[in-house]
Amino acid sequence: MPARDYFHSVMRIGPVQIGTHRDRNGRTQHAAVCTNDRCGWSADYSSQSAAQLAARTHRCTVR
Repeated sequence: MPARDYFHSVMRIGPVQIGTHRDRNGRTQHAAVCTNDRCGWSADYSSQSAAQLAARTHRCTVR
């Protein structure tokens, strides 16, 4: 049975959105993604506090 692809507990910190999802192995992961055009930054974290810290300290190189 394929894993479901959806995010829950979505929050926004500045231009960065954080969403919680399950990876292929069933572990909970937190994805942080910048929504600015042409930025392209994203990362997965094992804890929500790490994703929030990354969102707060992210600086886009695109202006």
